[in-house]
Amino acid sequence: MTFETQLRDNAARTEALLAKLLSSETRADEITRPENLAAAMRHGVLNGGKRLRPFLVIETAALLNGDADVALRVGAALECLHCYSLVHDDLPAMDNDDLRRGQPTVHRKFDEATAILAGDSLLTLAFDIIAAPETHLPDDRKAALVLALARAAGIGGMAGGQALDLAAEKNAPDEAGIITLQAMKTGALIRFACEAGAIIAGSDDVERQRLRSFGEKIGLAFQLADDLLDLTSDAATMGKATGKDAGRGKGTLVALRGADWATTRLRELVKEATDLLAPYGDRADILIETAKFVAERKN
Repeated sequence: MTFETQLRDNAARTEALLAKLLSSETRADEITRPENLAAAMRHGVLNGGKRLRPFLVIETAALLNGDADVALRVGAALECLHCYSLVHDDLPAMDNDDLRRGQPTVHRKFDEATAILAGDSLLTLAFDIIAAPETHLPDDRKAALVLALARAAGIGGMAGGQALDLAAEKNAPDEAGIITLQAMKTGALIRFACEAGAIIAGSDDVERQRLRSFGEKIGLAFQLADDLLDLTSDAATMGKATGKDAGRGKGTLVALRGADWATTRLRELVKEATDLLAPYGDRADILIETAKFVAERKN
């Protein structure tokens, strides 16, 4: 199976599970699911996308012989949390965007209050999915996943990175500050996606750190490629507004070092990520292709 076929297959499986998890059907101990809120959540999640983060959970777990059904559920949980961040990031108080994945953002399709509540509910649902009895993992691994995801998503991870990103509109950070910001805002969830496969598989600390480091490399590559596309692509290709960073005076590594440097650094990051997976031989081919895809993507 080619990388593109595998990516599409995993995205379709993730989408199907997300549709089930986001239905209006109540679960044990829920009272009811307000239809307007459920519809807003579905709009924020079931709108296409490459589902790269779930793909990384699924494929790193497969590399280490982790349970495939568990990996699919953890990937869906991560996607709920990722989509919550997009719903909130698009709000007027944040980036004030009208378009996401080629569709109206949640606050434009519904309203701001509903968008806030949809994001809140998606964040909570992520941990619900991991903790639920349908996720067939020993409790210690579930706890490790919950802790790792909370740390990746919270004040010392994605949310903290968002705060630094907002502050960067007023006071542009230096290169070290930009790297820290991007490692938190974008890289932390991608790092978790790769580390999660090792947690699911019950791997030792050495293997868990190797996959974590791989995630850090491709997380940096993802943001670097995103900054390059923000500079060189258009809204029709990207499915969202472009040129935002330059328009707001935000510092990026591309703005600081230039597009040629960024292209060279992307190649280096792919090589570094590939080298980390050398112990796995041919079994890591799909993840190596993922690293290349992240660096070379066009949207």
